[in-house]
Amino acid sequence: MNMFRSLLPSSMIGLLVVQQSFLSVALAGDVSRSKSEPFPPRHQTESVNPSSDFLFVYIGTYTNGNSKGIYRLKLNLTSGALSSPELVAESVNPSFLAIDPKEQFLFAVNEVGQYMNMEGGAVSAFSIDSETGNLTFLNHQTTQGADPCHLVVDAAGKHILVANYSGGSVAVLPFNNRGQLGTATSFVQHVGSSINSARQSEPHAHSINLSPDNRYALAADLGTDEILIYQFDSQQGQLTPHDPAAARVTAGAGPRHFAFHPNGQRIYAINELASSITVFRYHEDRGTLETLQEISTLPKTFDGSTSTAEIQIHPSGNFVYGSDRGHDSIAMFSVNPQTGTLLSRGYVSTGGQTPRNFTIDPTGRYLLVANQTTHDIVVFAIDPLSGNLEPIGEAVAIPNPVCIRFIHPG
Repeated sequence: MNMFRSLLPSSMIGLLVVQQSFLSVALAGDVSRSKSEPFPPRHQTESVNPSSDFLFVYIGTYTNGNSKGIYRLKLNLTSGALSSPELVAESVNPSFLAIDPKEQFLFAVNEVGQYMNMEGGAVSAFSIDSETGNLTFLNHQTTQGADPCHLVVDAAGKHILVANYSGGSVAVLPFNNRGQLGTATSFVQHVGSSINSARQSEPHAHSINLSPDNRYALAADLGTDEILIYQFDSQQGQLTPHDPAAARVTAGAGPRHFAFHPNGQRIYAINELASSITVFRYHEDRGTLETLQEISTLPKTFDGSTSTAEIQIHPSGNFVYGSDRGHDSIAMFSVNPQTGTLLSRGYVSTGGQTPRNFTIDPTGRYLLVANQTTHDIVVFAIDPLSGNLEPIGEAVAIPNPVCIRFIHPG
């Protein structure tokens, strides 16, 4: 059954005239579900048929509890069922993961202040066995900053770009054709602060991504309320501040993660402290951002403590999703195809607590949520017309899940 029904003010219905496939759902009724309402029962767990099409799923975790590192599962693309998790690499706080474009190597941050007697955290590199999904450790390198929390591989498959949260900095690390990391080729220390004295007294680089053409690197800094923009030299692995050097969000919003729309012309940034999403127009010819909209990820009736974590765009480009920790939900939005602005379509419970990260599989059929506090992964089926989410199967237990990544078996 559907997790929600949507309610749109009459003044906003006109925004959906160009999205005919959304109208029947958009006018149905109230989409919100309070935390006191029961989570609808899930379907029975299905076993993964080895002969079915599937993806390998890797889970990054925090190892300050029962976790030992990186875990691997299989996602059945026919049923949406997950197999039991297996530990494939022991590593310290491999909280966030990235995979190279050829799906040969997996890279994980080691989110700590000091790693193996080195100042700052680290990135660890692993080779991927495409047949079994097993990982083999290659090497590690310091990120030159404390608590690296996010990383991305450039489109050329030659460099890792990493954001150091407590260090308030970003760095670039090269890797060779065997996946082995070299020492940093570029390092930039962020400066500044913002109005939230408890969280924004200094810079906190929270994520870094590359423009679709691989020319610019953009970094969200929660501490300074900025999306910083760098020119990226993909041959030398160098970052150079762009002009203008940054785009700002509302003071105190605290940008955390962001994603490019598939058309490359919009960026959606989720703000941790304000529980909102800022929509930017991206001018790819100039590498600049123009603010279009800021929209809440919470129902108007919610007055509890919460903070956002992750944002994802459906491969179709029609839907945007954001996670709220505290409200413990996925906020759902439709995308206006002309303007790129968002219209709220309601909220769905994640069936657990503290949805730290979630991701959408490459086919666009399933959305997987990592509930950090309840130590589980929940799978949702995505309605391709409405973008609605419906839970399927049973939650799969994994300690302290933080990040979810897919590869195709080879």
